[in-house]
Amino acid sequence: MGMRPVHLLWAIAITAVWGFNFVVIKAGLGSFPPLLLTALRFAFAALPALVLERPAVPWRHMILTGLALFVGQYVLLFVAMSHGMPPGLASITLQIQACFTMLLAILVLGERPQPRQIAGAAVALAGLAAIGSTVGGDVSTLGLGLTILSALSWAAGNLLLKRMPKPADGRPVKMLNLIVWLSLVPIAPTLALSLGFEGPERIAAALTHAGWLGFGALFYIVVFSTLLGFGVWGRLLSLYAASTVVPFSLLVPIFGAVSAALVFHESFGPGRLAGMALIMSGLAISSLPIGRLRAKRQAA
Repeated sequence: MGMRPVHLLWAIAITAVWGFNFVVIKAGLGSFPPLLLTALRFAFAALPALVLERPAVPWRHMILTGLALFVGQYVLLFVAMSHGMPPGLASITLQIQACFTMLLAILVLGERPQPRQIAGAAVALAGLAAIGSTVGGDVSTLGLGLTILSALSWAAGNLLLKRMPKPADGRPVKMLNLIVWLSLVPIAPTLALSLGFEGPERIAAALTHAGWLGFGALFYIVVFSTLLGFGVWGRLLSLYAASTVVPFSLLVPIFGAVSAALVFHESFGPGRLAGMALIMSGLAISSLPIGRLRAKRQAA
């Protein structure tokens, strides 16, 4: 089933919003320390929980998912980007989470991947190794390592989402409601981390001197990237099969790299370009329904 033109535009627009989000995060980190920015993001993203119904999911599972999907992923990513990980490169390196998700599914759930998924993962991991060989200059070992750990935490969150218990009433969980209520989980731990590592004085100084750029970045991250982004994405998933919607996520790192080059003049040498191309190729091999498309053509 093909997408209606308006929904196709939605899908492309949201991937552009998510890709540009890496540039916005970089701008926000110029005003807020990374742990505080993480805490503020989820504190404001959780406000709609005052009016949105809580998903009928056990709190234990909600907490575990929130810790992996939000605390682990975004604390590590924001700290990585504040310690030598450029936004464009981060947007592509983070997509290695797809390979980690497959690996965890094999180890934890006993799933058996298709040959093309294994091949795609191998290509993507080769791309990650190529990027790792370019560490130095504007890319630090710490920044790259934390981004990889962020991708691993994202993968663990994906697995918890997949294993999330079905509501007793049989109704599907609304994506926006789930994201908003999961946003409650990171507030306390990230604020505690910010107080412990960044300190009250640095927090107060950031809140006082952030200015329009800092608060504008926070607004974009909360409203456009989190609430609007996941709300529209969830709507698309409710209208179409995941195999129709999910491949559009391949556009996110492309938008991320292009916008970083345009806004921050981020440059990519031959080694990084090769690594980025391998990661994108691996993801395409793993996620695009190549076999089904070929079968449809033969049937026609």
